[in-house]
Amino acid sequence: MEIVEDVVIVGAGIAGLTTSLGLHRLGIRSLVLESSDELRITGFAFTTWGNAWKALDAVGIGESLRHQHYLTPSILVASTFLDQPASEISYKGHEIRCLQRRLLLETLAKELPSDTIRFSSKVVSIEESGFFKRLHLSDGTILKTKVLIGCDGVNSVVAKWLGFDKPVFTGRSAIRGSANFKGGHGFGLKFRQFLGKGLRSGFLPCNDENVYWFLTWIPSTKDEELEDDPVKLKQFVMSKLEDIPNEMKSVVGKTELDAIASSPLRYRRPWELLWGNISKGNVCVAGDALHPMTPDLGQGGCAALEDGVVLARCIAEALLKPGGEENNGKIVDEEEEYKRIEMGLKNYAQERRWRSIDLVSTAYMVGYIQQNSRKIMNFLRDKFLSRFLPGMLLRKASFDCGTLKI
Repeated sequence: MEIVEDVVIVGAGIAGLTTSLGLHRLGIRSLVLESSDELRITGFAFTTWGNAWKALDAVGIGESLRHQHYLTPSILVASTFLDQPASEISYKGHEIRCLQRRLLLETLAKELPSDTIRFSSKVVSIEESGFFKRLHLSDGTILKTKVLIGCDGVNSVVAKWLGFDKPVFTGRSAIRGSANFKGGHGFGLKFRQFLGKGLRSGFLPCNDENVYWFLTWIPSTKDEELEDDPVKLKQFVMSKLEDIPNEMKSVVGKTELDAIASSPLRYRRPWELLWGNISKGNVCVAGDALHPMTPDLGQGGCAALEDGVVLARCIAEALLKPGGEENNGKIVDEEEEYKRIEMGLKNYAQERRWRSIDLVSTAYMVGYIQQNSRKIMNFLRDKFLSRFLPGMLLRKASFDCGTLKI
């Protein structure tokens, strides 16, 4: 027996749940398929810039999350290559916070109807079925849907169906962690970043007790065994912090082993985004399935939130009649509805294509500059580029994805 749905979203991550909540706010039901047996809380936290808070406000959860995360007043950037004072760039007038991923996903999920997320539901194949798509799940379930949205991450089944290649390894890896200081950490709220000798590291408080930290480096073959061993990961990070202030060492030292993770940094080649099928018929992708990028702009999660708002708006324009009620209670011609959905997803793809290309390309270049170990590049970065880069980050964060209003 086949189950028929209007909208199926593959992946209960940031993009998937934001899209689903946006649709819910507009009166459209969706089914979210998650391959894990619970929400996957990977990455611990991420920097949310002004563009992300506009998206969170659009789906109605910005205020509740603000109460749990403090504003970041400035960033201190220090070089481990040149003997010079750290430079401080103020974030005054900009809304920047370190958002805990667990709280974000739980808040999104709680706002959805209880039957929206279907866990332990892995998509194994996608087939054409007239004006529908037929999905086969690993447990034997078959679903038919009018709209299929892939928010299933860097190894996306939906992106593969659309013809995208797997994201490319950048040659860099990242270790991330989250430390909890019961009673308070005492570091203040500034974002601290350290650059030099082929490393980029830093830490950023989320609130009085929780601190997110990261280290990116260029791994050798022998480093591959680190990925699944948190004990070795922690030892490795501590060994790389020789020239880093003791505050950073304290944060890493306080981190529990189950709050440390490592991953290779991958990105989608910009020309794939330029020429590839972000949408095809009634299928599209969003989030890391669309634009996996390096973390150097702090825009991966923010862009996924943007995607969700834009996509929900475009789908609603296709599925809702001008009167605001789905189908106005009438039988809608399937071909006509399919064409409206196809056009809605094309509009989404057009709106997100250049934004995605911009963020992916800029993040890659910023990472290359910041982490380059050549002396001349280190000198130019620390003397000149370090003053330019923060302003560029703020310009990228000025983007407004709009509201859900159609």
